[in-house]
Amino acid sequence: METLAPGHAQRLIAFIDASPSPYHAAATAADRLASAGFAECPPGAPLPGPGRNYALVGGSLVAWVAPERVGPSTRARLVGAHTDSPNLRVKPNPDLVKAGFRQLGVEVYGGALLNSWLDRDLGLSRRVVVRAGDGAGGSETRMLRIDAPLLRVPQLAIHLDREINEKGLLLNRQQHLAPIWALEDDDPETGFVQLLADELKVEAADVLAWDVMAHPVEPSRIVGAGGAFVSAPRIDNQLSCYAGTEAIAGAEARPDRVAALALFDHEEVGSASDRGADGAFLASVLERVWLACGGGRAEYLSALANGSCVSADCAHATNPNYADRHEPAHTIALNAGPVLKVNANQRYATNAETAAIFAAACDAADVPLQRFVNRTDLACGSTIGPLTAAALGIPTVDVGAPQLAMHSARELAGSRDVGHLVAALEAYYAMPA
Repeated sequence: METLAPGHAQRLIAFIDASPSPYHAAATAADRLASAGFAECPPGAPLPGPGRNYALVGGSLVAWVAPERVGPSTRARLVGAHTDSPNLRVKPNPDLVKAGFRQLGVEVYGGALLNSWLDRDLGLSRRVVVRAGDGAGGSETRMLRIDAPLLRVPQLAIHLDREINEKGLLLNRQQHLAPIWALEDDDPETGFVQLLADELKVEAADVLAWDVMAHPVEPSRIVGAGGAFVSAPRIDNQLSCYAGTEAIAGAEARPDRVAALALFDHEEVGSASDRGADGAFLASVLERVWLACGGGRAEYLSALANGSCVSADCAHATNPNYADRHEPAHTIALNAGPVLKVNANQRYATNAETAAIFAAACDAADVPLQRFVNRTDLACGSTIGPLTAAALGIPTVDVGAPQLAMHSARELAGSRDVGHLVAALEAYYAMPA
């Protein structure tokens, strides 16, 4: 049987499996950019505007390709995506003991499909801050990644919830989602801090703080007849992060534009942070790039107003088992190309002019294009597009690869749509200004 899964789908799988947390996703993108000749710039230091560079802050990254000098006609050409996905975050005082089990207290991050985290093998990842070994009272941040099947949230047996199939599963976030990870009597002296210390090879007293989350440890894979689908965690929105990174890696410096990629953390919880789309990170980097390339603030603001931004975040494909939950005149299929997302109430930033920009990019890349509108009687989600447009004053279009099971611990996308989005973004960066 002919396989449909092209190289981009295989490389997306490697990207996702290397990126269990937003910090790892940004680092994975940075590694790819470094291999394409990009240089890392400390975000708080003066930025060398010209050339191929990137700034990395935690789970967020801004990369750019800039000419030696910007002029009055130089425009900004941006692609934005987000690195975070809904998950379970470990609380500051996490150790729990109940009914003979050792458990971890967790807080739900973002709009997770809670049932998808049940009966699933989970590891731990993100970052831990430990005391520095120099004796000067400082600290250092360590990346954490435990891919061992350490945690499990067991569902209640049907014998004890006989009406679940008729009345549905109701989960209380406080009571029902604490994972078990050991028996109380196995090692009563070992708690979560000691677990971190052992993993990082430091003393428990030197573990100062953490931002740690659970992640599914089952590897991503190509599935379906002929390899039609990608089955993976965090497709929303690491698929867009992968596509944007691949696209800017091949972008060339041109005097009429500065091409930039912004990968933001914290989209799933509103983006209001020092490194989110509703924060100052992107604007700060871009303005300093313009200044470093010989422009001034007036030229920078003009470049934004005359430029454009593609906000790339995954879109809802039509679920055949719930077709009535979708707009009937806008069916969205997997492997049928990127999705242009439209909402009259500005939940998406797309307008007629920005839609035409992305449609032209798809035409140039010979990529099919779909158009999504939410059912009028259902609430519409949002993304970084409206926030980026409002913060920068830049014309913006919201797009995304279609997927099923959005916000599940395990999602599904079309294997050919990965390459479709990469090609469209590559064409967008290369289009005449």
